[in-house]
Amino acid sequence: MFSGISIEALKALDAIDQHGSFAAAAAALYKVPSALTYTIRKLEQDIGSQLFDRTGQRAQLTPAGKLVLEQGRDILLATQRMVDSVKQLESGWESELRIARDTVIPPAPLFAVVNEFLQNQPPVDISLGVEVLGGGWDALHSQRADIVIGASGELPKGLFHTKAIGLLEFDFVVAPEHPLAANAGVIDVEQLRQFPAVVVADTSQRLPVRDSGLFKARQVLKVNSMESKIEAQRLGLGVGFVPRHLAAPLISAGQLVRKPCAFHRPAQPLLMAWRKQQAGKALAWFVERLGHQSWQL
Repeated sequence: MFSGISIEALKALDAIDQHGSFAAAAAALYKVPSALTYTIRKLEQDIGSQLFDRTGQRAQLTPAGKLVLEQGRDILLATQRMVDSVKQLESGWESELRIARDTVIPPAPLFAVVNEFLQNQPPVDISLGVEVLGGGWDALHSQRADIVIGASGELPKGLFHTKAIGLLEFDFVVAPEHPLAANAGVIDVEQLRQFPAVVVADTSQRLPVRDSGLFKARQVLKVNSMESKIEAQRLGLGVGFVPRHLAAPLISAGQLVRKPCAFHRPAQPLLMAWRKQQAGKALAWFVERLGHQSWQL
């Protein structure tokens, strides 16, 4: 008779996938490899299906294993939310608060607020992450973040509280050695298509992915952050629009050149956002402090 699946077994399966091997997962969970192997074999017996293909040098998840892992992670997340809710009910303080910023937002103002919290408030764990484009809304929607700084684009209706934190303006820039740097006039579409466009990939996992490109280039170089995009353009790997507040120091230092372009990327409002139904003393503290912070835009 089916006796149920233990949380310990799901944690073991998740750790093996994240760390790449039984040995590494066992070390991360402070267990001996034999104990982890026993836990997984017991899980396979309980489910009645092999979760790993052990015929090769490294164990690989079977289709059944991938299914159990995917749905098991939902169970682990729900379990953690339950534990967090009980702790919060007792004290009013969350056990953890997760804050994500878009990579167009400088980290220093956020670190200043976090430092103030760590020095003066109860021991709540703070998790800091980064998102790009629609990834901020996606992080709130999927509950992998509690607060997002720098969300932009269309606001999902009715789900989130928001506060405007600034206006993001853009400049078209190239490296000083790039062929377009010597162009005397306005750069048109045909000139743009001769060179790769550097774009930042959207980090959305569940909501539709947004495209940051304004023009169709013959080739696209995708990177995972605004910092990487700026560095790629500084090295002359491609062209594109960069937030003005991030481009300005490099333009002043002669490491990037601002050029007039036939395309104009309009300014866009940036928001801080958090879920309407969520409560907690740490969330309220950060919303108040972050809402009064200067974001250097």
